[in-house]
Amino acid sequence: MQLTPAVRLSVIVPTLNAADGLEATLATLSPSDEVIVVDGGSRDASVALARGWGAQVVETAPGRGGQLAAGAGRASGDWFLFLHADTVLGPGWRAAVDDHAAGGAEKAACFRFGLDDASPQARRLERWVAVRVALLALPYGDQGLLIHRDLYARLGGYRPLPLMEDVDLVRRIGRRRLTVLPVRAETSARRWRQDGWLARSARNLFCLALFFVGVPAARIARLYGR
Repeated sequence: MQLTPAVRLSVIVPTLNAADGLEATLATLSPSDEVIVVDGGSRDASVALARGWGAQVVETAPGRGGQLAAGAGRASGDWFLFLHADTVLGPGWRAAVDDHAAGGAEKAACFRFGLDDASPQARRLERWVAVRVALLALPYGDQGLLIHRDLYARLGGYRPLPLMEDVDLVRRIGRRRLTVLPVRAETSARRWRQDGWLARSARNLFCLALFFVGVPAARIARLYGR
């Protein structure tokens, strides 16, 4: 006999020409009650893939912050899980979600960061991210974000930022309301391989520093190349 999940979960995935990794992401989401793919104007097969996997598709203007907010506005679940289109959740993720939800609605959660690359550079980056999250309580969107709809609403949700929308919301959640689930969320390392491990990591850190000192997200996005 199949057990009924403890909570109703909506997974929200923003896409923009994300077909290369989207199918692997969607393939792990069958334990979800609802999958919403919010597309920002893809010219590839992202929308067709999403519909083929049974996801609800919402089409919006590009911009990850706005896309995530639009998905939350359409979601019917008690809990929202925001997930990047190139991030694949590891085995046992749904049980970890239900266990977290059983503890109450006042804490959000993310997953452990992983990369789909066997190189030493990938392992070093994973360790650095673990340190950043432990010391600063600052996971990025590629670790996913699990949050109850009521807490999400009280915090004001995702703002329509062109960049750093994940950092902006996590800072409002705060250290005391954030935990890391014991499940790996594996993200594509393509961008690090393409840009260079050190160069991309340095650019990400530079953009984060700019955001912390108050540089507008639109200006950072231009520097970042988005």
